[in-house]
Amino acid sequence: MSDYDWSKFQQRITIKADMAAVYKAWTTQQGLEKWFLRSAIFHNTNEVKRHRTEFIHAGDDYVWMWHGYSDEVKEKGKILTASATDTVKFSFSGNCLMTILIYLERGEMICELTQSNIPTDDKSRQELHIGCMMGWNFFLTNLKSVFEGSNSLGILTENNL
Repeated sequence: MSDYDWSKFQQRITIKADMAAVYKAWTTQQGLEKWFLRSAIFHNTNEVKRHRTEFIHAGDDYVWMWHGYSDEVKEKGKILTASATDTVKFSFSGNCLMTILIYLERGEMICELTQSNIPTDDKSRQELHIGCMMGWNFFLTNLKSVFEGSNSLGILTENNL
């Protein structure tokens, strides 16, 4: 295991949805709050809060709050790339970099997540590599289940995000 790269990891999942809907789930407050976060607030470069249904843009700052944690526990960061179609990059958990790619492969829609720039000290290996990998596995599975679940669960489509 000495050749294992602790500075990054990648996860992929297939989702039965169109690219625009998956992109919207990652890039709007309304979308993120349906499958991932208790609160996802974005401010543009002029420090104006974005509307719940407005797409994020590169340069936006974010403040996220997690389900099951008090309001004092917040994730803050910056949107680095928002392509408007298939790619999102943002800072995460300190100096980590998150890259989300959405693409079609062999007829299936893929959502691919890469967390990189992870420090390689023992604490970061445990919390930012193993801990985040487990967390992202759960949330990607949740994203898939929300898209592919019953309409009575409020399935995410481009029309209701």
